[in-house]
Order: sequence, then C-alpha cells, then structure tokens
Amino acid sequence: MLVVIGGLLVIGLAADVAGRHTPFPRVTLLLLAGLLIGPSGFDVIPGDFISAWFDVLTTVALTMIGFLLGQRVTIGALRAEENAIVALATGKVVGAALAVFIGLLSIGVDMTLALVLAGIAPATAPAATYDVVHEIDAQGPFVDRLLGIVALDDAWTLILFSVLLAAATVGTGADTQSVIMTGMIDVGGAIVFGALMGVPMAYLTGRLSDGEPILAEALAFVFLCAGGANLLGISPILAAMAMGSIVASLATHHQRPFRAIEGIEWPFMVLFFVLAGASLHIEAVAGVGFALLVYLLARATGTVLGIAAAGSLKREPDDVRWWMGPALLPQAGVALGLALVASQRLPEYAEPILTIMLASTVILEVTSPVVTRAVLRRVGAVSRD
Repeated sequence: MLVVIGGLLVIGLAADVAGRHTPFPRVTLLLLAGLLIGPSGFDVIPGDFISAWFDVLTTVALTMIGFLLGQRVTIGALRAEENAIVALATGKVVGAALAVFIGLLSIGVDMTLALVLAGIAPATAPAATYDVVHEIDAQGPFVDRLLGIVALDDAWTLILFSVLLAAATVGTGADTQSVIMTGMIDVGGAIVFGALMGVPMAYLTGRLSDGEPILAEALAFVFLCAGGANLLGISPILAAMAMGSIVASLATHHQRPFRAIEGIEWPFMVLFFVLAGASLHIEAVAGVGFALLVYLLARATGTVLGIAAAGSLKREPDDVRWWMGPALLPQAGVALGLALVASQRLPEYAEPILTIMLASTVILEVTSPVVTRAVLRRVGAVSRD
C-alpha cells in the first residue's frame, strides 16, 4: 500500500511539472495517468486499493475544497455582489438540468433515468476548478465570480437532485415524501452541522500556539467535519462550505486556516484524481455511448445558455455572460457521490447511472480543465503560467 501511495504521489509531482510546461492542466494529466494505470489500461494499480481508498479520499478531498470555497460565500461577499453570483449559479443549475432532461427524453431514454441524470448534471467539480485557478494564480472579478458560482451551484444541485430523485421514484413504488424529507434533511443538516463546526473553529483560530494557527488545528476541523457529516448521513462538501463560510465571516483578523489547508490539500487531490481515472471500465461505456454523448452535449449547452441568460438579466459584462459557462464544465466528485446515492435508491438503474457518470467524469475532467484555463487566459485573469 505504501509503495502504491508513494508511486501515485510521484505521478502527482510529474503532473505538476508537466502542467507548467504543456497546454494541459495537472488535473487532466492525473486523470489520464489514472486511466492508463487502472484496469482499463495497464492494470498496474491493485483493484482492492481503488475500492478501499477511493470513497475515503473523495470525501477528504471534497471536504478540503468545500472549506476553501466557503470563504468566498460569506453573507458580506454575496451582498457586495448584489446577488449576481446567486443569479448566475441558479441560471447555470436550471439550464444544465433542463437541457439534459429534454435531450435524454428526445432520444428515448427512460423518464426515471432522465430525471436522475438531470438532477446530477448541474454539479461542478470544485476540486478541478479550484486547482486550475490555484495552479496559474488566476485573480480578479471573473475568478471571484467563478469560484463563487462553483461554491453555490453544488448546494443548489443537492436541493434539485433531491426533488428530481423523489420524482423519479414515483413510478417505482417508493415513498416520495420520505425521499423529499431525506433530501431536505441532507441539505439543511449539512448547513447547520457545518455552521456549528465553524463557530468553535473561528474562535480557536489564532488563539493556539502563541497566536499562530497550526496545520494540525485546521486539519482537525476539516477531518472532524468530513467524518461527522458521513456519520450523520449528510453532505460533507456542503457542510465544509458552511464551516468555511462561518470561519471567514467570524475570524476576520486573518486567513491562515485557509492557507494551512491550501498548503496540504494537493497530495489528497493527486490520489483522488488518479483513482477517479483508474475507476473507469472502458468496456462498459459501449452500452451507453449515445446517451453519454447526448448528456455531455446537452449539459454543456444548458450550462452556457443558463449562465448567459442569468448574466443578461443581471447586466453582467460580456466576458461573464459568454465565457463563464465554458469555464464551469468540469464535473467529478460531487456528481459521482450523487450517482452513488441514486444507484442505491434505484438499484435497477444503477449500472447505466454509474457508467454514464464515471465516463462523463473522466471525459470532462480530461478536457474541461483545459477549457477553463484557456478561458481564464482569454479574460485576462491569469497572473502566471
């Protein structure tokens, strides 16, 4: 196991170096590496390692990213933006879900499957988006909007997914009211739990170790948030966002807890993205090929048009209206998590749901970070390459 972890971190180091000297972001390179060394490639990485560690690493990685994104969705920040981020995130979520639902129904996909995939479609990959921004040190109003939308749209997606999953179960004999209540408890419980974790973290930050927050302090709260959310059956990433938002709102004297996590999150990202690539079985994709293609095209179209429509209503500049959508195409851990939930609730649809989401995750994470980085260059947000 230690040899495998060491080897994967070496891959991460190589991806970091290559990402600085090629057109491909390191996230893309990590997923390609995972695909090559996984069962669909040279089958180097043990299958039991993937099954044992992928879920844990997904939770930890997304909790860290959720915490880092939470600092950008404080009440003060949202008020300063005059609700523009809220409107853009809502337009993106509604546009992507509606386009995927209509697109899949038009090719004869079962109503239940179309509803579930429409509920998952708006989810963005906060880890990939954040990593591209961090990798090239992108800054400015466009980046602030981008990361704000990423933080919010996954929260909106969780709510929409709960509703559409309930609708999808109507024809299966499941208790729709119970499904809706479970979804609302997941969202509301995650926000409350994260806020409760954030208050003591904000108070302790800067008061330990002679006023210097230590890495162990920040990691302790992130791990407690991730583990507590799992024990309670609520969303870890949403809880972490709420915790980060509370810390950013109350501990206004410095940003050190966020910098501490920024300094340690990359090794977890390496393991997460490589294992995501290694999890895909290419042979299973053949049976859902056309539905997968429609899903990808419809999701991209709905995302771009939803952002453009919301941007027009809020009188956003052209860069935001027409380039924000292409920058928001990455999809990974949150979507996979929702796919796992849906497959458990609707076991008869588990195979197509998981196959489509795993395949789309690899495709989007290989291609869309390249697009995101190109967009950031186009709008002049890149500080370094």
